[in-house]
Amino acid sequence: MGKRIRVDKLLAHMGLGTRSEIKRAVKFGLVQVDGRLIKDSGLIVDPDSNEVKYDGTPVVYRDIVYFMLNKPQGVISATEDSRERTVIDLLEPNDRLRDPFPVGRLDKDTVGLLLLTNDGQLAHELLSPRKHVAKTYEALVQGEVGDDDILAFKGGVTLDDGYATMPAELVIERREQRDDGVYSSISLTIMEGKFHQVKRMFEAVGKQVVFLKRVSMGALVLDESLLEGSYRELTDAEVELLRSHKRTVE
Repeated sequence: MGKRIRVDKLLAHMGLGTRSEIKRAVKFGLVQVDGRLIKDSGLIVDPDSNEVKYDGTPVVYRDIVYFMLNKPQGVISATEDSRERTVIDLLEPNDRLRDPFPVGRLDKDTVGLLLLTNDGQLAHELLSPRKHVAKTYEALVQGEVGDDDILAFKGGVTLDDGYATMPAELVIERREQRDDGVYSSISLTIMEGKFHQVKRMFEAVGKQVVFLKRVSMGALVLDESLLEGSYRELTDAEVELLRSHKRTVE
């Protein structure tokens, strides 16, 4: 038996109205359960075994939600803020109803992959320092990134607060000469998530990150068809990938 829930709560959670509006909809004959009109908006149903229709359209109940967001610059990784625009503000009203939250954080000026969910257990597993979930970033770095930096990152570097990072994989994609010096495009995979970690790692070797984008977290890879600021639900396969990864990083 699945989760049992009141019809009015189920429909309200799916964004079809307030409890009082659902009650009126039931009164006007707009709600069916297993092909029959219902008269009680408080009727208990099992979303896994009962078919619920609203105005003739089947309602698929989702208790847990997973969204992949391509975070833009200028937005903070928080659920609410009195002054700043948050990643939750980017969601459609119906998608906010089940209170998703960002799994981890990206700096305000960092773009790229951010997972939003209300699956607290999965979020805990992905963020736990003991799990060492890999996160891959693409960055533009002011300065000539070279083999010495690859070796330094491979052995772990010491940040400004004395913290020694875990080994990280640095790949140099290309270098270009500009009027104000050399810039390096790189890919970096880290196994932890300290505050401003990527930027601070490059500062530790005398260089500055001028653009940063996260492209993967664990088994989840950013859908490059998503424009910055847009999002989509994860596919069932992507959710299972995250869950299976969670089980293998013990």
